Amino acid sequence: MSAPDPIPAPAPPSVPPPPSPGQRLRSRWASRHALGRLPYWVLTRASWVLGLCAVLFGLNAILLEGHAAQAYEVMVGITSPADVRPQWCAWLLSVVGWGAIPAFVGAMAGYLVTAQIHTHQAEPLEEVVRRLRELSEPSTPPGAGS
Repeated sequence: MSAPDPIPAPAPPSVPPPPSPGQRLRSRWASRHALGRLPYWVLTRASWVLGLCAVLFGLNAILLEGHAAQAYEVMVGITSPADVRPQWCAWLLSVVGWGAIPAFVGAMAGYLVTAQIHTHQAEPLEEVVRRLRELSEPSTPPGAGS
């Protein structure tokens, strides 16, 4: 008698190809809901303000002959937009520097303060009233009672 033929080994499992950069980006964007409230707000709602500020700053830095320091001075208000050329872009940057950036910082600070207040919320009113009633009742000395 001859030995039975050996059972062939199963084929190794195929490994899926690594995700493409586009798939990784879509996956990262889809997981944005797992972020905290502040990072989610910055990523979804405030990103257009940050983008506008960055584009205006970059455009002014280019139009002011590559002087990013001068664009910064216009944005912060150290230099008047009337003193630089081209004025149209400098005025836009100045308005953004004095309006949108403080509004953005104020919104972030307001959110952080609100979040801090919510984490330290007071006791419910019923609990406070119950404790006050307990404190207002006259205490009886131990052993006196029956």
